[in-house]
Amino acid sequence: MVLLMQAAAQAANEPHFPFAFTAVYVIGFIAAVTIGSIAWYNSKRPVGWEDKERPSIVPKVEKDETPGVGEPK
Repeated sequence: MVLLMQAAAQAANEPHFPFAFTAVYVIGFIAAVTIGSIAWYNSKRPVGWEDKERPSIVPKVEKDETPGVGEPK
């Protein structure tokens, strides 16, 4: 019983939430949303969005006619 009490007291004094892992998940989520938004805006427009303008913060991605063929740029 004493061992359990000592372990509980020691755990109460130490940080017990992994902030680094949480930061990785939050940054990863933000990156996924950003990359997904850029891909969505550069894809064929869905129904109802054909005549809408691209937001100024989204970069235009040009397609290569022959990707992977020829000399590197």
